[in-house]
Amino acid sequence: MKKYILILAAATTLGFTSCGSDYLDTTPNDAISRSTAFSTTKNCALAVNGLAKQMTNQYLGVQGLNGEGTILNWYNNFNGNDHQKCVQTGWSSLWNNLASFKTSKTSLYTYYPWYYYYKLIGNANAIIDAVDNAEGTESEKAFIKAQALVYRAYSFYRLSTLYSKRWCDSNNGASHGIVLRLKATDPTEDQGQAQATLAETFQQIYADLDQAISLFSSSSEKRSSSEFYLPDLSVAYAVKARAALYREDWQTAADCAAKARSGYSLMGEKAYGAGFNSPNDEWIWGVYEAEDQTLHYYSYFAYIGSNASGSQGRNYPLAISKELIDKIPTTDVRRDLYLVPQSDAEFKTMSSVGRVTKGSMYQRAVNSGYLYATSRVYGYMQFKLRASFMPGGGSFNLFRAAEMYYTEAEADCHLGKEAEARQLLYDVVHPYDASYVLSTKTGTDLLNEVTTYRRFDLFGEGFDWTDCKRWKKDIARKELKVSAGLASPGSFGSTFAITIPADDDTRWIWAIPNKEADYNSAILADE
Repeated sequence: MKKYILILAAATTLGFTSCGSDYLDTTPNDAISRSTAFSTTKNCALAVNGLAKQMTNQYLGVQGLNGEGTILNWYNNFNGNDHQKCVQTGWSSLWNNLASFKTSKTSLYTYYPWYYYYKLIGNANAIIDAVDNAEGTESEKAFIKAQALVYRAYSFYRLSTLYSKRWCDSNNGASHGIVLRLKATDPTEDQGQAQATLAETFQQIYADLDQAISLFSSSSEKRSSSEFYLPDLSVAYAVKARAALYREDWQTAADCAAKARSGYSLMGEKAYGAGFNSPNDEWIWGVYEAEDQTLHYYSYFAYIGSNASGSQGRNYPLAISKELIDKIPTTDVRRDLYLVPQSDAEFKTMSSVGRVTKGSMYQRAVNSGYLYATSRVYGYMQFKLRASFMPGGGSFNLFRAAEMYYTEAEADCHLGKEAEARQLLYDVVHPYDASYVLSTKTGTDLLNEVTTYRRFDLFGEGFDWTDCKRWKKDIARKELKVSAGLASPGSFGSTFAITIPADDDTRWIWAIPNKEADYNSAILADE
């Protein structure tokens, strides 16, 4: 990402900044008018690059609020059913889904996703509104507008998963959704816009993506092989597949997932074990981060990377739940990326919170090459996600082909296409487990097998909480009982060994923050 324009939402000028040494030196004060910023398709393309950069910025002056990485970690990984941020009790209210209470309308945690995604939406709207009048070819305009529409649709989707009811509880979409801002206006002057219904929200998401697909298809422009951080036609299909799965629109999910993964190959065993910090042939869309523009201790991998040198990575590693990993055969090579006890003796070297300081399991971790020199070792810790540079930097994926296989397989289960679902599951699992054979399961058993492998394969990539929500599945973390040996039900320390019923809306629906209601009098009362 050599150049980009960062658009300042709710401002009259657009600030210019740079990626690395290739500085966009346009005016002495690094600011230009909106009309100049969008006067050419070249500038509009730089503004789209600015949207990509917004996904890896620090926000609100708070450590950890690092754009999209925060959404994946804080709102989908650490607070889910299968992930444990070992002994990080300081944020237990967030990891235990207590911060989402509707009474928490002034909380920073309630506000952050709303602020971040509406910033993306506002800046995408500025591009959508202006690009048709920019100087440039029609093909360039179509491609740029399609990219901005994907950003807007993606942001609306993410907001809906957090601030709205799950689809199956929404009375076929009649419940309150989010505010559908479709114009680049100053939000402090945007009075009286109520939430759309959830049905209307997904209609808008679909409309944006359908228009993007049409525009991408009509344009001769293409994303270069190095521009994995920018949307293209495959990304539009991938976003629609994910949204349709959440919407329980099974046929659309299956159709779009197949189109999204077309031309992408599953990564092999070597690439799968390379740390998930650099794009490969499986990545459909990702977030770019390089050493010359890193967020240092605020970065995504600083919180999640097993080898990160920052305190969050070294002292509070991410671990997978025993309940999930025990369902995966030992013949699956991906299982080797987790520190799973191999014997009763190894299991009993764990403390009551899972820490290991000696013994063969400890030595396996230390000798793996996947830790920083002073990293603490915990049973079930993950080595899948690792920083590419210190203290915790690296690019990370938002969509990859494997997700599309699982999406299509899950949708096919609901459509009664069980043979197709079994084949898709075989295709996505067998490359990593030569012993895996075509499943003979049917009905709920087949669906459970698909979702179990989905949970395992996509671990750490930001799906846990949202998947539990749409499946209407309780979060039920099992407590570690070392004295019970390998028969212990779980791996979570007592602080995090909690149950969150699927029907407890106060733990599954984030409150719309007061900062919205302060200027928007049309916001509806809580349902």
